[in-house]
Amino acid sequence: MGRPARRRSTLSTPQARGTGNGPSTAVASPPVISSVSPAAGSPGGGTPVTLTGSNFTQATVVRFGPNFALSYTVVSATQITAVAPPGSGTVQITVTTPGGTSNGVAFGYAAAPTLTGISPATGPAAGGTTVTLTGTNLLGATAVSFGSTPASSFTVVSATQITAVAPPGAAGPVQITVTGPGGTSNGVAYSYVVVAVPVLASVSPGQGPVGGGNTVTLMGSGFTGATAVRFGSTPASSFTVVSATQITAVAPAGSGTVQVTVTGPGGTSSGVAYSYVAVAVPVLASVSPGQGPVGGGNTVTLIGSGLTGVTAVTFGSTPALSFTVVSATQITAVAPPGAAGPVQITVTGPGGTSNGVTYFYVGVPTLTGASPAQGPTSGGTTVTLTGTNLLGATAVRFGAVNATSFTVVSATQITAVAPPGVTTVQITVTGPGGTSNGVPYTYVPTPVLTGLSPTQGPLDAGTTVTLFGSGLTTTGSVLFSSTPASFTVVSDTWVTAIAPSGPAGPVNVRVITPGGSSNSVVYTRVGPPGI
Repeated sequence: MGRPARRRSTLSTPQARGTGNGPSTAVASPPVISSVSPAAGSPGGGTPVTLTGSNFTQATVVRFGPNFALSYTVVSATQITAVAPPGSGTVQITVTTPGGTSNGVAFGYAAAPTLTGISPATGPAAGGTTVTLTGTNLLGATAVSFGSTPASSFTVVSATQITAVAPPGAAGPVQITVTGPGGTSNGVAYSYVVVAVPVLASVSPGQGPVGGGNTVTLMGSGFTGATAVRFGSTPASSFTVVSATQITAVAPAGSGTVQVTVTGPGGTSSGVAYSYVAVAVPVLASVSPGQGPVGGGNTVTLIGSGLTGVTAVTFGSTPALSFTVVSATQITAVAPPGAAGPVQITVTGPGGTSNGVTYFYVGVPTLTGASPAQGPTSGGTTVTLTGTNLLGATAVRFGAVNATSFTVVSATQITAVAPPGVTTVQITVTGPGGTSNGVPYTYVPTPVLTGLSPTQGPLDAGTTVTLFGSGLTTTGSVLFSSTPASFTVVSDTWVTAIAPSGPAGPVNVRVITPGGSSNSVVYTRVGPPGI
């Protein structure tokens, strides 16, 4: 290749001055290259580069590997600008002067970048959207442009990825390009769209403690994609976009009255006032009732102070199903489901979260037995009920009728006095955990005797006497006066008994069943005839 013409330097060349009797000649030092910028360029050539070093005066040749620079200019003894020729791979740039040829510095021929994708492909006309560009040969990118406008900023992540922040633009599509040492890429389409500015209609609650930390609900429109919520100039501690019309945010610490704003892709909303106030932390003193079923659903009353403006009631970590602030000293709340055992109920208001009061979740009572399992229709029988979760029982019922009285002996036992009744009913126990299963209890009618046969017999034991009547099925004993007799229940109307021995004369015979004692019929003992 022929040597290219070069632009002449404006520097003067020092003339060697003779000293003594004859002329002398200065020996020029060889040039030295310390850096090149940029260090890469297009394979097609044409990239302007700046060489920095020393002893560049009177440079006669600049080479890129074996090829001459398309042109070069000696700017000073320490700087040369040159235009790279076409080439490939990595070559060494050298400078030649009358003093010799310099060291080499590396220069790479890079392929032009290409773009294959973009995400997202749309953004607001106000700019600010971070987009991810994918492609090849992206290392060393020097510019990212949205149409003719440079990106607000960009970061080369790798040879295949760049992130860039979109500048403001007019509504409609533009081509994004990347420029690097190898040239400028193809374009990928990006559309600027008009996004509505968020509108903030309300903030609830409209006040909170100066220490912040309370959760407020923002209502309005255009909240999708919100990027910031501010209380005055202070960002919210955190926020969650619930929907296009609702955001929940945690207030930061502050003072006085500030304007709450929402910033989104379309801009920043107008402000809604929020006041920082010195609000006392709520205090809970008691809960009534202090226990309830594991299934929840029961209403409890909380008593305390500073309850005005309470925004949450929790049982342990579970929110109440609902609650009503009755006054500054009272709240009613519906308990959520929970596991058996104690939890702490707390309330949260503008001043913070209260202390806790203990509430017990109680399992539903269960019954496993009743003894005795039957009694007279007139009631009055003391029945022992066994089961589980019987502590705190508030009612014992025989069918639909309350027990005459009952006593909770332990978590597994209750004694109850049966009320009057008929037929078979289910005994149930109601407690804080709910109402138990039922166990059967049978009301037995009072037995009635209508006659006996034979009506008389000897003084000695052994005579079989048949008793007739009704309600005899459950006969528990047959008494001749106060003396028990052995007996056999034949049917509800017929019992046979072996008369015991006794003195001559009449004796009252009766039967006793769970239904009570029957009326008496007379049996007469007759002595042997005299001699």
